[in-house]
Amino acid sequence: MAAHTTLAACWQQLTTPLLADEAVRKATYQQLATAYGASDRHYHALPHIRALLDAVDRYPTLVHDREVVELAIWFHDAVYNARRSDNETRSAALAREFLQHTTLSLARQQRVAFLIERTQDHTQPQPADPDLHFFLDADLQILGAPEADYWQYARQVRQEYRLIPDFLYRRGRRQVLEKLLHTPLLYHTTAFRDRLDAPARRNLQAELKAWENGGV
Repeated sequence: MAAHTTLAACWQQLTTPLLADEAVRKATYQQLATAYGASDRHYHALPHIRALLDAVDRYPTLVHDREVVELAIWFHDAVYNARRSDNETRSAALAREFLQHTTLSLARQQRVAFLIERTQDHTQPQPADPDLHFFLDADLQILGAPEADYWQYARQVRQEYRLIPDFLYRRGRRQVLEKLLHTPLLYHTTAFRDRLDAPARRNLQAELKAWENGGV
């Protein structure tokens, strides 16, 4: 995907072969753009979707079913409420709702939903599934980003939880960070692991220390 290609054009390229009805394609894009562009979105927004789509281009050999992976990328954070625990299930349902209008086979529709649902907990053991491994790794690539980008991400996530009192957020965030740090396999693919595992663990450790000292 060329850097100048707009997200709307990317959506068009992906969905036009799957769905003849232009009105449904446009309405769904608008629905997604509105969701990701909501005022309470700071990290789980359109730039995150862009980063994952760019990762597909950067690692084409890691992706087996590009259409399925890109559809999962578009829908995986479509529903995002900081105070609910069923966001992934609801995002997958939204994907299914759109995909039932397309020519995508039922098995591949279910694959899209499966990929989305597996993002609920990145620390769980995952099946041997190359597209799933790529998708999960791309979703967590921010953890191994340069320090300044990581801290921006950490602050953006805090903003998404701004209605949660600081003492509660600190406790929950520390649990998340510790769980990630204790995960033997942060990244499933060699390409991501070799590049990002060490910086990701440094970043996570630094944020954990910051919360122990008062916050980010």
